[in-house]
Amino acid sequence: MGTFTTNDGVELTYRDSGLGEDGSAPLVMLHGWGQTQAMFRHQFELLAPRRRVVTLDQRGHGLSAKPHHGYRIARLARDAEQLLDHLGLDRADVLGWSMGVSVWWSFVDQNGTGRIRRFVAVDQPAAVAAVPWMSAGEQADSGAIFDVGALVALGESLHGPQGGTAGRDFVRSMFSGEPDPAVWAFVEQEIRSTPAYAGVPLLWDHCAQDWRDVLPRLDVPTLVLACDGSHVSVGSQRFIAEQVPDAELHVFSDDVASSHFPFLENPKAFNAVVEEFLDRP
Repeated sequence: MGTFTTNDGVELTYRDSGLGEDGSAPLVMLHGWGQTQAMFRHQFELLAPRRRVVTLDQRGHGLSAKPHHGYRIARLARDAEQLLDHLGLDRADVLGWSMGVSVWWSFVDQNGTGRIRRFVAVDQPAAVAAVPWMSAGEQADSGAIFDVGALVALGESLHGPQGGTAGRDFVRSMFSGEPDPAVWAFVEQEIRSTPAYAGVPLLWDHCAQDWRDVLPRLDVPTLVLACDGSHVSVGSQRFIAEQVPDAELHVFSDDVASSHFPFLENPKAFNAVVEEFLDRP
């Protein structure tokens, strides 16, 4: 574990496996809303020591500081940029899962793709909120999950006296059927680290973004990972792969993984797909 301090004075905690055996590009991984870098424990353990793997607890999450400012996707993208600066990484493979994908999209929107060799996007819609100015077809393509009223209601619940229960119920909805008890216990434990004052405004900002205009500008090799059993529609992931030039789509069938968490449910299958993509010249 290591720490660094952002330019707005926030100490963030990261984990760095160190140089890999084969000299491949480092892989920097960003977790989703309300989760932690520990979500990638199987990737950290199994992808290293061959390659260098870096994970980060984003502000307000896990072991990182939880200030009362900065809960916007653009700020998290700046944090990711400063992590690369701190580690001296001029170029890296990057992986985002859920909100972590949005953070990398914001990074690209602000900085371009010059520091990215390959990009893995795991199960994140291009737009989460079904806003009224989108047609029904655009909402479907974008993978919109909430209308505005439902998003406001969720934020109110998360901020209220039963916020912990609301948060657990929200994350539980990301699994189809009954999850493995050990997997669910771990996820439930990790989501407790994000306080409502951080999680609610960040969720609002995250869901308000529309990244469709960024997708055609992703001019690096890109792999989009979807899961049949996730609450994120496979169609929305297919749309992303169609919008990103020459992107590939891989769908985990529900007999392989049946949730928004394929890297936890079936790390062997998940890691194999990611490594095959990253190992290409």
